[in-house]
Amino acid sequence: MAIPVMKPLLGEEEALAAAEAVRSGWVAQGPRVAKFEQEFAARVGAEHGIAVSSCTTALHLCLHLLGVQAGDEVVVPSLSFIATANAVRYCGGTPVFADVDPLTGNLTAETVAAAITPATKAVLVVHQGGVPADVKSIVAAAGDIPVVEDAACAAGSTLDGKPVGSGALLAAWSFHPRKLLTTGEGGMVTTDNAEWATRLRRLREHGMSMSAADRHAAGGAVVESYVETAFNYRLTDIQAAVGLVQLGRLDGIVEQRRALAARYHELLAPLGLRAVTDPAHGTTNYQSFWVALPEDAPPLLDVLSSLAAAGVSARRGIMAAHLEPAYDGHPHPALPGTEELARRSLILPLHHELTDADQKHVVGALAEALGLVAK
Repeated sequence: MAIPVMKPLLGEEEALAAAEAVRSGWVAQGPRVAKFEQEFAARVGAEHGIAVSSCTTALHLCLHLLGVQAGDEVVVPSLSFIATANAVRYCGGTPVFADVDPLTGNLTAETVAAAITPATKAVLVVHQGGVPADVKSIVAAAGDIPVVEDAACAAGSTLDGKPVGSGALLAAWSFHPRKLLTTGEGGMVTTDNAEWATRLRRLREHGMSMSAADRHAAGGAVVESYVETAFNYRLTDIQAAVGLVQLGRLDGIVEQRRALAARYHELLAPLGLRAVTDPAHGTTNYQSFWVALPEDAPPLLDVLSSLAAAGVSARRGIMAAHLEPAYDGHPHPALPGTEELARRSLILPLHHELTDADQKHVVGALAEALGLVAK
């Protein structure tokens, strides 16, 4: 495609950092992971960071930590990448789909309250596409039920004047290449709870009583023990080396994406199309820039095909898990906001190499695909 939907911002600094990690001989989880954990946690306003292999494994560890098991329900949005709901199933629990606000794509206090039952063990709220959810009101609606934040897309977004993740009970993050900050693959859990952080570090590393890095640092003969059944969800020092460079770029990436998003809003306004924007309670990093199509628009696949023919790579909007084969037959209430966005939204290109001419071409191609003229 002439205009790709996304390109990670990676350069010589990341290449040199990865090479330095390789030359050091310490390529598995080690000192660079520890530094990345500290710096990322500080950036999002959390006391502790626990680096893991992906956001999916981060979500799994959070729910495992909270004791989710068979017979437990976890309230989740259907409008999210399928990993959000799958993490509940990994623990043997049942995802209970709650609807979203079609203006933000996020759960609300009202939709969460409607989904809570005596079997609810946790609420998993997503900051969808980097748009911050109104966590304060959702926590109030949940009462004593713990709220986990799926912040996969939200590095650099703000909530109530602070970074998303600040004050979170547990937050899970992604460093996939579609995210603003990437390590290729990788994830993080952040929390202010020191005891939980200690256990999460043990859970990601087979349940060992001390990490390989700690054994090495001990400088003498030590024998670890395995205190519980756990997982192999570690991040490598090579990935962390890249992540540290990326973290230094984050503020600039967010600033540029917000400027590009503002230009899209200008170009789309004459067409009468609604696009993702900041909610009243925070700012988005514009991890994704989605547009809601008119009710009378052609089928989404036809629009995507027309854009592709014009050299524009776009994507369907956020998926709805309850409409996927993996959840065929899974009970759910009416989800009108979810299904509206799943049916009518698409994601436009947004990345650091996007030019003004590119954005004009994207919007022009979209207008042609929809048969729209400027108002």
